Amino acid sequence: MTPIQVRADEVVTLNQSLVASVIESALRFIHPRTLEPQDFKTFCFWGLDGLTAIDPSISLTMSPSDGRTAQTVRMDIGQKEIASFNPPNGADLASCVQFTIKALSVAWAHSKILRAAGQEALMQSFFDELFNHLDPYSRYVGPDPAADDRRERSGDEGNIGVTLGLSHDAVIISSINANGPAWSAGLDAGTYLLAVNGQRIKGDNLDEIAAMLQGPAGRAVRLTLRKPGEAAFEQEIRLQQVPPQTVYIEVRNRVAIFRITAFSSDTAEELSQYLDQALTEDKIRALVLDLRGDRGGVLQQAVTAVALVLNHGIAVVTKGRDPQANHIWTVQGGDMTQNLPIAILVDGRTASAAEILAAALADHRRAVVIGSATLGKGLVQAVGQMPNKGEIFVTWSRVLAPLGWPLQGVGIIPQICTSRGSAYLQEQLSALQTGHLLNESLIRVSRDLRYPVPVPRILEIRRQCPAALGTDADLDVARSIVTHPLLYKAALRAIPDIDAPNTQLP
Repeated sequence: MTPIQVRADEVVTLNQSLVASVIESALRFIHPRTLEPQDFKTFCFWGLDGLTAIDPSISLTMSPSDGRTAQTVRMDIGQKEIASFNPPNGADLASCVQFTIKALSVAWAHSKILRAAGQEALMQSFFDELFNHLDPYSRYVGPDPAADDRRERSGDEGNIGVTLGLSHDAVIISSINANGPAWSAGLDAGTYLLAVNGQRIKGDNLDEIAAMLQGPAGRAVRLTLRKPGEAAFEQEIRLQQVPPQTVYIEVRNRVAIFRITAFSSDTAEELSQYLDQALTEDKIRALVLDLRGDRGGVLQQAVTAVALVLNHGIAVVTKGRDPQANHIWTVQGGDMTQNLPIAILVDGRTASAAEILAAALADHRRAVVIGSATLGKGLVQAVGQMPNKGEIFVTWSRVLAPLGWPLQGVGIIPQICTSRGSAYLQEQLSALQTGHLLNESLIRVSRDLRYPVPVPRILEIRRQCPAALGTDADLDVARSIVTHPLLYKAALRAIPDIDAPNTQLP
């Protein structure tokens, strides 16, 4: 072998210690949690294939085993061999990490393309290729984007938790985040904001005014406010780090419409507070949970949201190879609404925790689901913090709905399908008037599915209510159904009885 010569002044140093630490931590985290078992060597070889994604001239090949000579791993750039290695012991983490760092270091030293891409790109490519062999949701997030994600989940600098708007050129508080200090202080939407810290304001630039209400957490701001028809008053509020608002409420003719955009660390608390407010002040007679476009988030928040409107029962079941991934999530003693009718709006973008909430309430005949087939993300990820402050997300469990069917791939088939056109929608509503759900057989077939479900079977079921974006008609249908007991009960009856003796619970 004639190695390629590399000038020392061309080599940008690779921080082998840090890279080794990240890879070791990641493999230690991934190995016991993947849905299918793999050894450390397999993970490493998958990851090293990621070198080619940055520099296509790099290749690794394993010599064939003939029983007489030991196997070797050869690394080439183009047609020239630059190194050979003894393969690691697949069951030994230290051996695999050592082998991986040797291979990465040699490739780094000989490839200007790798060095130009940089160390973080090298690790990102390593993990991207590794996770390409697992599932669509396992992933590595580098330090900078991981920090951005954490800030987004927890809120950035301090603020008072309001959204500002205009009313005839006057600045008003148009909405209040239930997680923020303005809510705790008792501020009301629709209140006029006249001044901040004694400085009178106009509605010329709402962004500048909003900036006046931000700053270090704990700092106090003095607001001059006026409620419609009342005298001006002052109120001091201390800034807090406020998680982004994820729940929004609108009440129409005593039907409370809750739009839930995601499931973050405070979503269930927001929903609880808005529910309490609506039940007390608006005397609502029905609920609509709008989950269209909700890509999900924290599983526990979905379970807690279920507990707000379900008295007792299984919310969701998770199953994985790691014993800690196996869990039956149950709720009891809830239902703040005292069994008010509930409709849930979903579409092709509804996913993850949002699907868990919809499936749980539908399977317990606690809500009617309206819309199209959902995304079908029924895999749960565990999150590990890496030494470089990056994050590893690894899929470690499958999600089963209370009636035992898998969400992954299948998604939720709604009782009322709105994605097949207005004529079919009218047929469904006409059938409900006679106490019959037109696609009852489809609903029951979807609930009878058990893991694993062949892909052709999944596609056959989903194409009968194809995934689509939600429309204004969805909300009109939902309000109609929750305010007409005959329609509502007919749609609920299509779901198999979860308490029936022959029901196959997970």
